[in-house]
Amino acid sequence: MGSISRLSALGVKRMTRPGFYCDGAGLYLQIAKGGSKSWVFKYCLDGRHRQMGLGGINAISLAEARELATEARSMKARGIDPIDARQERRRERRVERAKAVTFAHAAQSYIEANRAGWKNSKHAEQWSVTIATYVAPVMGRISVADIDTGLVHKAIEPIWKSKPETASRVRGRIEAILDWAKVRGYREGENPARWRGHLQKLLPAKTKVRAVQHHKALPFRQMPEFMATLRAQSGTAPLALEFAILTAARTGEVIGATWAEIDLEQQIWTVPAGRMKAAKVHRVPLSPRALEILELMLTRRRAEDASLRRSETSSRVAPVFPGQKAGAALSNMALLALLKRMGRGDLTVHGFRSTFRDWAAEATDFPSEVVEMALAHTINNKVEAAYRRGDLIEKRRALMSSWMAATNI
Repeated sequence: MGSISRLSALGVKRMTRPGFYCDGAGLYLQIAKGGSKSWVFKYCLDGRHRQMGLGGINAISLAEARELATEARSMKARGIDPIDARQERRRERRVERAKAVTFAHAAQSYIEANRAGWKNSKHAEQWSVTIATYVAPVMGRISVADIDTGLVHKAIEPIWKSKPETASRVRGRIEAILDWAKVRGYREGENPARWRGHLQKLLPAKTKVRAVQHHKALPFRQMPEFMATLRAQSGTAPLALEFAILTAARTGEVIGATWAEIDLEQQIWTVPAGRMKAAKVHRVPLSPRALEILELMLTRRRAEDASLRRSETSSRVAPVFPGQKAGAALSNMALLALLKRMGRGDLTVHGFRSTFRDWAAEATDFPSEVVEMALAHTINNKVEAAYRRGDLIEKRRALMSSWMAATNI
């Protein structure tokens, strides 16, 4: 091994030529080409030669470097690799630091990290609300590294039977947050919120908890009478609801519609992918009555534009069915509130899509794929989806015109 303590503090300070300078027993002063100086411990263990950096001379003195080298030699003598031991200590410190990261903090960080990728801000709000309501009271203040199956079960089991859909979403959100925390190094091991092969052994499948609650729908033979009553109502909400029924669209798609999506000449409403449940562009052929509703709304918009002197650009992005606040669309609850005022609180807006589906199946010969495409349903059969390239727009135009006729007295 040779003599040790060959270097002196003054000599270390004066040395400038790049290279390695041995102090003895594996400790070296390394001078880089740029002039920086640091301590290195060289050793051989199990036939493998390694170099362990001990730090720069500005942070570690010669005396301190010798102490670190002595410690490393001691570990080597016991068959412990000094570099592996240091890495293990660092990992342990990371785990200790992770204990300060609570589940609530991890959840908020996950939501912020993914907010830009979600289709709308309401999605992030739903995450925050469900976590705050069902999860935070149970494990919000607990270290994310300590979350186990018992805690996850305690959070979701109380609502698993009463609110199976919500409970299932909460479980999935906990799983996603814990996966994120593991990737960030805040926790280790299997995800205690995973369903397959784990929680499915503790909780019944949500489909077996209770029958699926379908949206309340009106029998299609009662549609003409209902539409006559609807057309007798005044305001924007009745027109929006009628438009939703005639296009078999979802509430959010209708109240979020802007004039930029409407092509009156081609008689098509194009809903962008960002506003569709399936995240795909959806073209809707407009029946004569649907076009008439748009003309009524357009007349109102032009009157407002003349009084407010809005630019054509601002008019294009204006909502087709505006609410009471300037520039804002109808609220999500406006159409449900209308149904209640009409004495039809037993119905839901989404239920009219079921009415449309029942009518198409029982009273027409239109192929099911045409009807499903009108409803913008995702094709689950991959082979069928691959072969179906078009959107059957003209066949759907005939379908929607027939639907309009069926709703008239």
